[in-house]
Amino acid sequence: MEITHVHAREVLDSRGNPTVEADITLSGQHHGRAISPSGASTGEKEATELRDADPKRYQGKGVQKAVSNVNNQMRRRLVGQLFDTQAQLDEALIALDGTPNKSALGANGILAVSIAFAKAQAAARQVPLYRQLADRSHYTLPVPCMNVINGGRHADNTVDFQEFMIAPHNADSFANAIRMGEEVFHTLKSLLKGKGYVTAVGDEGGFAPDLKANDEAVELILEAISQAGYRPGTDISLCLDPATSELYEAGTNGAPGLYRFFKSTKKTMTSQELNGLWESWVSQYPIVLLEDGMGENDWAGWHQHTAALGSKIELVGDDIFCTNPLILQQGIDQHIANSVLIKLNQIGTVTETLRTMELAYANNYGCFVSHRSGETEDTTIADLTVALNAGHLKTGSGCRSERVSKFNQLLRIEEELGSAGKFAGLKAFKNQ
Repeated sequence: MEITHVHAREVLDSRGNPTVEADITLSGQHHGRAISPSGASTGEKEATELRDADPKRYQGKGVQKAVSNVNNQMRRRLVGQLFDTQAQLDEALIALDGTPNKSALGANGILAVSIAFAKAQAAARQVPLYRQLADRSHYTLPVPCMNVINGGRHADNTVDFQEFMIAPHNADSFANAIRMGEEVFHTLKSLLKGKGYVTAVGDEGGFAPDLKANDEAVELILEAISQAGYRPGTDISLCLDPATSELYEAGTNGAPGLYRFFKSTKKTMTSQELNGLWESWVSQYPIVLLEDGMGENDWAGWHQHTAALGSKIELVGDDIFCTNPLILQQGIDQHIANSVLIKLNQIGTVTETLRTMELAYANNYGCFVSHRSGETEDTTIADLTVALNAGHLKTGSGCRSERVSKFNQLLRIEEELGSAGKFAGLKAFKNQ
């Protein structure tokens, strides 16, 4: 159908920072609306999030330039045109931008338009978004990996590692998995409160206490799982995203890089020592997934990391791959990790995201779909996870509406699919 209207505006994300919302209307008044999220701990190779850098507005974080690019260049290119497929529209936007990282028009504006078009197409076909993205007879409902303790860049506390997640996989449905996760979440709150810890939450809805050590976070979560009546490792396992790129300091004059623990011990570790820590944790705790266990620029460390743990658990590359199929191919060729984190705004279009996921599956890599720390009420990643049968996703903790909106959408999808939807369970994770 012909695109008859394109419009963008500046709206707010969950951290109170501006982001881009876009509307697209097709002939027949079929409408789609989407909002771009924003990250805090970002990979160096991510597509460009265009900000105004005007200190008089939103402390320089305004997105009026990106909005203007949608309402001018993109609108002129798209309105009155026919695009039969998502790929045709996205390729037109990529060509219009003309840069390798979407720095001319801004990936935040491009992505909002890309997703809005997918939603408008779904409305025109009178199908849900997940079916518009991938039309199949049966779908997989994901394991919700819930970030219950926050640290790193996501919280002002003493915890170096960014995300400590629970994965309630021993359930017969997504609805029951969410119930299990929420029960542990509230049990953990009571446990923290009883030990005298503050139960305020971080950017992604997880608790952000000042702990004595990083491994105390794991111990507390395991205690909460047991107190809630579940078996650690059997019913609910752990997933970690330490976001080690934030800790990595490149070496100078040929010296190796080091990982500096800024918040807790103030000590440093070599790649080999950090790998030793992860091997110890995996042998000691029921960990099924480890994301960014090594920094994005520490490819040698990633080689060691994959050799040590790549046959035991799921090793997810986030900052190192940035949802970019070209970089992912390099990782595949060098046997780095065994899974890729999927963030739409890292690459900037729906089509490129789908290509990255297809490349991963073709090479026996997993896909772990993810939100960003600056989220919105947009629930696209819930539909994306189901559409591509990713089997697991992370979208935050058990509170904050921009996080649970994705859970609520998955509950609706599960209800709608009925017998055509099956909960992934433990097999969603590589090597389990």
